[in-house]
Amino acid sequence: MNIRHLDSTLSSHFDTYHQALILLGARQVGKTTLLRRLFPDAHYLLLDNQGTKEILESYDIHTYRQILGSYKTIILDELHLLTNPGRAVKIIYDQMPELKLIITGSSSLHIRNKTSESMAGRKIDYHLYPLTFAEYLYQTQISPTLDSNLISRLISNSPPPPRLYQSAKIIPNALIYGLYPELVTLPQDIPYLHNLADSVVFRDILELNLIDNQAKAKQLLQLLAYQIGSLISYAELANKIGIDQRTIKRYIEIFEQSYIIYRLYPYSTRTRNELTKSPKIYFWDLGLRNALINNFDILPVRPDSGALFENFVITEVAKLNSYTNANYQLNYWRTKSGSEIDLVLSKTNSLHGFEIKLNKGKITPAFHTRYPHATTRLITLNNFY
Repeated sequence: MNIRHLDSTLSSHFDTYHQALILLGARQVGKTTLLRRLFPDAHYLLLDNQGTKEILESYDIHTYRQILGSYKTIILDELHLLTNPGRAVKIIYDQMPELKLIITGSSSLHIRNKTSESMAGRKIDYHLYPLTFAEYLYQTQISPTLDSNLISRLISNSPPPPRLYQSAKIIPNALIYGLYPELVTLPQDIPYLHNLADSVVFRDILELNLIDNQAKAKQLLQLLAYQIGSLISYAELANKIGIDQRTIKRYIEIFEQSYIIYRLYPYSTRTRNELTKSPKIYFWDLGLRNALINNFDILPVRPDSGALFENFVITEVAKLNSYTNANYQLNYWRTKSGSEIDLVLSKTNSLHGFEIKLNKGKITPAFHTRYPHATTRLITLNNFY
């Protein structure tokens, strides 16, 4: 069964809140499938349908009442396709308070730009990502249970529990083909991933009407794919692509708000020799990343195998930090002399550093010297999950 970490959170949303439930995430991460399973009696309206879109763009409550009928729960799928989605939601929310309103969107940037003012106080956002490794194991029936305890295990430095399978033999497949839900039934489907990279991703980006040069944008995304886990230089990227730094930063923000990439910023207490600004880039899905550079080679022959594993571990932590409301701040740490910790988890009176290596490595003593109250741990393929 396609159980996800967010199941209980979403299904109980209206037990606690009257506000609209907004589920954001990239295309094909399973938003519609999840909501239709959790709310089977809801009236489903796809904004991709021109007739439905025209009716909702009337922005007339009487027209809305006709299409919404006597349903108690409404799902508006791909809300961002409306010219003024915030206005439509405001009308429904304010004038049909008996309705439970559920909204999906593929681009948080688009929805945020068009609904932020109208939706103030009327919505609660949730984010859905490609599968976690635990979701993949459960949906493929490799694991009998859905494990949500990764972060607590990492922080307590506990070993993975005994399992009937060897995660170290399964993780490499996720590093190459990623964890989009479609790959549960179509494993190692390279044509699907190429289509995802070539058309699905850029469909969303083009709908934003904020990318004025698609060729340059795709070139930038490919360059970022080659640089996962490395410090990025906006000046260097601008020089290679031939566009100004401001445009580079704007395109990267669009990629980030479209759930393709995310930036990890340095952890610092403003000590003089710590990096404080330069981000690293990671991809929410490695299958998509590998499709962008057209490389599906196996790990032993890849020069980027270590970077892939680092991306995988950090993304797993980021997903579960969101799903479980662990509320950790995620960063990396690096000094100007080159001492580095790949992942830092922090919140009040709690600081944890993790060095991530595919096979073996060492933790720099510099981090513990600087932050003696912090815990540190080396994460490898054999002890991660």
